[in-house]
Amino acid sequence: MVTLALIAVLCLAHEPTRIDLDADAARQVVVDHEPGTYLGHVSTLLLEDRATILAAYPKGHGKGPIVLKRSVDGGRTWSDRLATPETWATSQETPTLFGLGGESLILFSGLYPIRAARSSDSGTTWSELEPIGDFGGIVAMGGVVRRGDEAFTAFFHDDGRFIRAGGTFEGMFTLYQTDSNDGGLTWSQPRTIWAGTDVHLCEPGVVWSPDGETLAILLRENRRVKNSHVMFSEDRAATWTEPRELPAWLTGDRHIAVNAPDGRIVVTFRFMARNDPWWGDWVAWIGDWDHIVASDPAGERSVDADAPMTGKPGARRPMLVRLKDNLGGSDCGYAGLEVLPDGTFVGTTYGTWAQGEKPSILCVRFTLEELDARLRDGE
Repeated sequence: MVTLALIAVLCLAHEPTRIDLDADAARQVVVDHEPGTYLGHVSTLLLEDRATILAAYPKGHGKGPIVLKRSVDGGRTWSDRLATPETWATSQETPTLFGLGGESLILFSGLYPIRAARSSDSGTTWSELEPIGDFGGIVAMGGVVRRGDEAFTAFFHDDGRFIRAGGTFEGMFTLYQTDSNDGGLTWSQPRTIWAGTDVHLCEPGVVWSPDGETLAILLRENRRVKNSHVMFSEDRAATWTEPRELPAWLTGDRHIAVNAPDGRIVVTFRFMARNDPWWGDWVAWIGDWDHIVASDPAGERSVDADAPMTGKPGARRPMLVRLKDNLGGSDCGYAGLEVLPDGTFVGTTYGTWAQGEKPSILCVRFTLEELDARLRDGE
């Protein structure tokens, strides 16, 4: 017979331990703040030297001139705003930064048409924004993965308005992928990997399994009728599983996921679990790949609640970390997330950090060892 006590233990085993870093000002670095000006959705990129981070974000909510800054010391300090090409002032959507190998970088700007700027010198100089094809989309690109030496796949979504010129909202959200086989110079016509009306899945954030064999796409649910979802590919993005709902503690907007040195997955996003005190705040979920693969909305997993924080994948309880309390409703997140050679994670986001102010850009640094120690010390 299943007792209430057993149910409580099972729920505890699946629900993450919570850590609140909101008041830990020593971790926080102001990247950019302009009184009276909205500074928005951030994308970051750690360069080949493993110390320099680029951050790009718009002056405005998504749409607006792109601002570019650089940190040469892993996010401790940031440069003044850097010079950018003229067309960057015409950006219609959130910019996204990706590395293509060596000193080759790419920056995307969405809606119709999707445009890209390129750098061949680690971001010292950039080209103008130019269309990558006769198609458009929202939050382009949500994620980019390398499939081979010169082969990349990029992901985005659309609701019918921007995929083609003169498009209209169709009540359906569609996830697309586009491929490049020449190091990001050209991109294929996008193909649909999912479309639906019952739920509106969007803003794909992609991450490899620790063994490099499986891809996961974490997805926002924009109708707000279900939790976030996940899809998997075991053939390097050739085919995808049907979307599956995730638990509440992985529910949010614009998931950015990276692989930690110890095999865990770190995901940063805008937390949108219904009726949660951290709703609308900037968080990081930290757990094993197995937690994502085998999780479901009810949290029905056989994870040992008393397992140590080190050990084989699947044995550790996940953590949910509030990186910063957002005072502007749910208008935050879309964060960059980088991991330095010493294991320090550098998250960079926008949000309202003081009542009555416009959103500004903030950076938070943390290590998993520090978070593990807090749990061991009984926090």
